[in-house]
Amino acid sequence: MNTYKRHRFPPEIISHAVWLYFRFNLSHRDVEDLLAERGIIVSYESVRYWCIKFGAEFSRRLKRNHRGFGDTFFMDEVFVRINGVQHYLWRAVDQDGEIVDIFLQKRRNATAAKRFLKRLVTKHGGEPRKIVTDKLGSYRVAHREMIPDTLHETAQYANNLSELSHQPTRVRERVMRRFKSTNQAQRFLESHAAVYNLFNLQRHCIRAEHYRDLRTSAFAEWRSVVA
Repeated sequence: MNTYKRHRFPPEIISHAVWLYFRFNLSHRDVEDLLAERGIIVSYESVRYWCIKFGAEFSRRLKRNHRGFGDTFFMDEVFVRINGVQHYLWRAVDQDGEIVDIFLQKRRNATAAKRFLKRLVTKHGGEPRKIVTDKLGSYRVAHREMIPDTLHETAQYANNLSELSHQPTRVRERVMRRFKSTNQAQRFLESHAAVYNLFNLQRHCIRAEHYRDLRTSAFAEWRSVVA
């Protein structure tokens, strides 16, 4: 099946617009201007449609090709206000900073924690060796009832990796002038996480030559996904 069937613009333009939007802190209008500078005249509404349709598809393909996460999950939750209603954004990252899962819920009680942990175990294909959380009691209940054999650390500052991983989401939330609905937020965050994982190359931790090699591999995988 041709993913781009019945679309007027070439696949290269569509995939590049989607990559720009999810890779950088840009609005749909910013992407429109960047394409216009290259002589490609397209409305921001078309860019928005592409990002909704193809972002989800590219995200599924990236997840299917993912080589797996680490054995330690750092879990945290932050509040997100959508249409005046407070929700909680649950997030888990592994020891390399890759986003394992991200899930919007209305509560942060034990039921919500167990629901999120069930998603994590399903996506990971098994229980992690260790989870690191803050001292929220909901995590203790979920750990005790679902994965009692997994190590559980709640030491102060141990969960900084997960807390810092919320920053890109906060930046995008401001650019988008807040999320408009839970479905829109969940859809965007899942696509953003897949692209983030692909290009999260830990540039500050490796030599320049190694980083360039990893970046070349990431671009090659992206091209195979959007083909």
